[in-house]
Amino acid sequence: MNREEMQRNIYYSDKYYDDEFEYRHVVLPREMVKLVPKTHLMSEEEWRGIGVQQSKGWVHYMTHSPGK
Repeated sequence: MNREEMQRNIYYSDKYYDDEFEYRHVVLPREMVKLVPKTHLMSEEEWRGIGVQQSKGWVHYMTHSPGK
């Protein structure tokens, strides 16, 4: 699967909110997992660099290991 195909397969959940923030889950295709650093959460430049599309200022705040 090439990069464009992988980017088309990124899943974006509906937005949800609390009193302060707006949230959205982004689920990457398995083929993209190797692009996610294991040592830190990604900066905006990093997540945009792998093809994630979000509003300016969005913050990567959590990771979850893929299910089997």
